Amino acid sequence: MSPSTSPAAPAHVRRAHGTGLVAALTFDDGPDPRATPRLLDLLRAHGIRAVFAVVGECILRPGGADLLRRTVAEGHVLCNHSTSFADMGDWAADRVRADLQENLRLIREVVGPVPVPFWRAPNGSWGVTAEVGADLGMRPLAVTNTIRDWETQDVGVLTARLREAMRPGELVLAHDGGGDRSGTVAAVEIVLAERLAAGWRFTLPVGC
Repeated sequence: MSPSTSPAAPAHVRRAHGTGLVAALTFDDGPDPRATPRLLDLLRAHGIRAVFAVVGECILRPGGADLLRRTVAEGHVLCNHSTSFADMGDWAADRVRADLQENLRLIREVVGPVPVPFWRAPNGSWGVTAEVGADLGMRPLAVTNTIRDWETQDVGVLTARLREAMRPGELVLAHDGGGDRSGTVAAVEIVLAERLAAGWRFTLPVGC
């Protein structure tokens, strides 16, 4: 497959399962021992499943494989997020395919033949990656409703952003890796408690 012969890009998944006050939580750039364990503890306490978009180089870091095993054991869904944080927007299809396949290999070397139903491009820079991911059996998971937690870890700011970004029937994106995410986890804890008290349910994206 080449950019000139690729089929039309598949529609990105943007919706959560269910109707009414539902949302799907998605987390990128882990696993990371600084934030992922706290986030997993929080989700387990509330009985919530989420999508974790995992990066191969993070799996290979100390503790990464154990965190990936825990993520899968606790019922969360995996998303391929490439082997590194490189921008893939201008990559040729063959290069994209090799990277996505390598990241799938790294994931399954740790946790076995688990489903990986989604692909999300680093930095939201898709290029031909959505088409290649679809050809490998993964639906593109939209980069939408983000709290922009790469800009700040101020808990008040991120809490306000998460309240705004968490919209009925849609995905919301935060990060458990890629740097210090202590403010992100704190904001998720605050807003989850608020929304659960208000009757919200947390489901998974359509397509899994």
